[in-house]
Amino acid sequence: MFEVTVEDSFAAGHYLRNYKGKCENPHGHNYKVRVTLSGQQLDKAGLLLDFKDLREVMKNVIERLDHQMINDVEPFKELNPSAENLAKYFYDEANRKLGRMSQGRVRVKNVTVFETDTTTATYSE
Repeated sequence: MFEVTVEDSFAAGHYLRNYKGKCENPHGHNYKVRVTLSGQQLDKAGLLLDFKDLREVMKNVIERLDHQMINDVEPFKELNPSAENLAKYFYDEANRKLGRMSQGRVRVKNVTVFETDTTTATYSE
């Protein structure tokens, strides 16, 4: 099994619904997102997926959230914008795009969202 990983970052605000504490109030983070792909076969160039293609997949999702109040962006108008839910959102969006790009040869293994340098949430299936 081969794996490739790319990280990117964005800044955004959010608040947590149904939460008692500081995070129920609007606040911001400088998020970092780490996406790891896996697959058994390399392409003709010997790549699982070109890093620039994975960055492009991530860019589309990041552009929707960067410098936004995440609570105002679908699906987070209803879904709580926790780090856990953001990790699943990136996982689902990246898998959807990668399925078309690689004809199912490459899948997302996991996504880790860093809210801070020391706090993360990871989603995988």
